[in-house]
Amino acid sequence: MEQLVKGLIAIGAGLCMGLGAIGPAIGEGNAVGKALEGMARQPEATNNLRTNMILGCAITESTGIYSLVIALLLLFVF
Repeated sequence: MEQLVKGLIAIGAGLCMGLGAIGPAIGEGNAVGKALEGMARQPEATNNLRTNMILGCAITESTGIYSLVIALLLLFVF
């Protein structure tokens, strides 16, 4: 029974990281793409767009880090 629980925890941790990382990856890719498009269209707004893009990517990446924390808790605490 304990083997089954450990296996299910490992599967849960893998799903947590897989599903928890795909959202930030798509969001960051979209943000960077749009920021580069904006920089190409209005070079004078490059500094403002870059700052906002980096801030948005940092906030978006926190979701992936939360998923990592949950996966590590599943693997090493339970």
